[in-house]
Amino acid sequence: MSVNNIRNIAFAGQAGAGKTTLIERLLFHTGQIPQMGEINRGSTVCDYDTQSKDRQHSLNPTVVNFTWQDHQVNVIDTPGMPDFIGRSISVLPAVESVAMVIDAADGPGIVSERLFKMASKRQKCRLIVVNRMDADELDLPALLTELQDEFGTEVLPINLPDDLGESVVDCYFEPDYQQPTLFSSVQDAHDALIDQVVEVDEALMEVYLEQGQELDPEQLHDPFEQALRSEHLIPLCFVSARTGAGIDQLLRVITELMPTPLEGNPPLFMNHDQPVTLQPAEDAHVLAHVFKVEVDPFMGRLAFLRVHQGVLTADSALYIGEEKKPVRAAHLFRIQGKEREEIPRAVAGDICAIAKLEELDFDCVLHDSHDEDHFHLQSLELPPPMFSVAIQPTRRGDEQKLSDTLRKITAEDPSLVISHRVNLNETLLTGVGELHLQVAIDRMEEQFKLSVKTSEPSIDYRETITKAAEGHYRHKKQTGGAGQFGEVYLRIRPLGRGEGFRFVDKVVGGAIPGGFIPAVEKGVRQIMNEGAIAGFTMQDIEVEVYDGKHHAVDSKEIAFVQAGRKAFLEAVGKASPIILEPVVDVQVAIPSDCMGDVSGDMASHRGVITDTRIEGKNKTLLRCKAPLSEMSDYSHRLKSLASGDGSFTMELSHFDPVPAKTQESLSQGYQVKELA
Repeated sequence: MSVNNIRNIAFAGQAGAGKTTLIERLLFHTGQIPQMGEINRGSTVCDYDTQSKDRQHSLNPTVVNFTWQDHQVNVIDTPGMPDFIGRSISVLPAVESVAMVIDAADGPGIVSERLFKMASKRQKCRLIVVNRMDADELDLPALLTELQDEFGTEVLPINLPDDLGESVVDCYFEPDYQQPTLFSSVQDAHDALIDQVVEVDEALMEVYLEQGQELDPEQLHDPFEQALRSEHLIPLCFVSARTGAGIDQLLRVITELMPTPLEGNPPLFMNHDQPVTLQPAEDAHVLAHVFKVEVDPFMGRLAFLRVHQGVLTADSALYIGEEKKPVRAAHLFRIQGKEREEIPRAVAGDICAIAKLEELDFDCVLHDSHDEDHFHLQSLELPPPMFSVAIQPTRRGDEQKLSDTLRKITAEDPSLVISHRVNLNETLLTGVGELHLQVAIDRMEEQFKLSVKTSEPSIDYRETITKAAEGHYRHKKQTGGAGQFGEVYLRIRPLGRGEGFRFVDKVVGGAIPGGFIPAVEKGVRQIMNEGAIAGFTMQDIEVEVYDGKHHAVDSKEIAFVQAGRKAFLEAVGKASPIILEPVVDVQVAIPSDCMGDVSGDMASHRGVITDTRIEGKNKTLLRCKAPLSEMSDYSHRLKSLASGDGSFTMELSHFDPVPAKTQESLSQGYQVKELA
């Protein structure tokens, strides 16, 4: 397949908008499947894993493909639940276009808004697909206004529902100006589209405006692509996945108007720190990127690739990043949900998969020449994982199996993180939300046959100081032979929130020889990591070492490590230390009639509402700031307050001082460990 005939598009948007059903309709309409599956029966191509079937929601991005009028279309179905937004963002480097699927009755939601903005940041051409246009009691003109208010006046319909809401009327390719619609007129919609497109091409605009010449789609093709790339146009299609209304036109838009790999904005590749532009040419060096990893306990690892340059063939010798030893791609596959079709080659612009290469991780870059050793994609802005559970195996002796299983499930999901707290001997699994973690734990038990028990982890508090102070310590120890001696004077002062740690050497005259200054810093950093008052990591402190003493025989590294620790501890004790707690930005979408209960609950848990926005007929979006410690059970509280019809997302905002009583409780009985 020529690169000019390939289209790559991700279907994204809020859970329940109908993405999976719409893709099922496209596969059926193009002859890829004999009949449409149903979500409630677990028979769709995209939701093939057990957990997606059980929960009746897509939990993983799924790759499918179809052929339509000599075009190869690769589609990625993405999750729409807030906890899995990281999995949706992670596939953006694999596509040129994003189709944002909106439920006609519900309108856009928090997840749709975030993904829409992220697609813009990654310079993806965007298309809005309004699904369920035939639902009862709709006000589609009001919905269009809402979408334009939310996403910009560049959102323009390329078709319109007819006056019965049962089929669509073309407003671009072959407009029927006499056909009645639920909107003002086909003529108005057509003119708005043409006016928007010709604005990016002055010569064409002159022909259109001054000569009054009618323009056909072929004349408009290049400026249409330019308008998509520059975000000057976001076309909107009305469809019904249930009846198939608008599907032919959607296919025409995807294949004729959405960009090829040659036409889309180039992927954001870097060589070291310098941007590079790739050419999706078959005679170029092979360059491919891993955008998804799937680990099956029986079949092994499957890495999903977007080929950006060259031609990838079975048995190609490839390098992974900066590795000097090549690996061999024994088998290439085209993916259709859970089905794999072996293929001999994948050309630039295409999507394929490689099986059983354990070295391949998410975000790896594969290439066949050392010229591209340092190529990498600009980092994705994934949502920071905020919810943690402490996890341990139920059976003794399964510790290694737990470690191996955690590595496998986190290899699949870039928003899952494993950490180990040495001081608490606690292994943490951290994710975007409670459901995110529960799905991971369920998978460990169901697919990897590992039973685990979980507990509430400690909140990741921090420590800092509020004023400047000085500290001094002389470490002197005699053990029969050579002794230990080191003396340190230092000053500390608070830095701005989020500035971290700064160590300054102001010693003059050799009072502390230069070779021992790193030992002083090491001692200070040990306390920064261990905590001075409650055992939490310290931050936002500058330490200035300005004087000290040494002994020609007895001074050793360990002596200055110890002196640095004790001098720093003395200074911290004088600097009015405080404990900080993480504060999160929370966005809550709820039915408007629940706003009083939800806002009252937030206030009772030390939350502050920073903004309120009314959306649609009966939907309110609250923006709040709240301590993370008050959010551990929020999904349950919100479910009760909003009768199951609320959703929320949250991200780390900053750290604030904890209440005095909380600090007293957290620091009670804490003692810094002495060095052996």
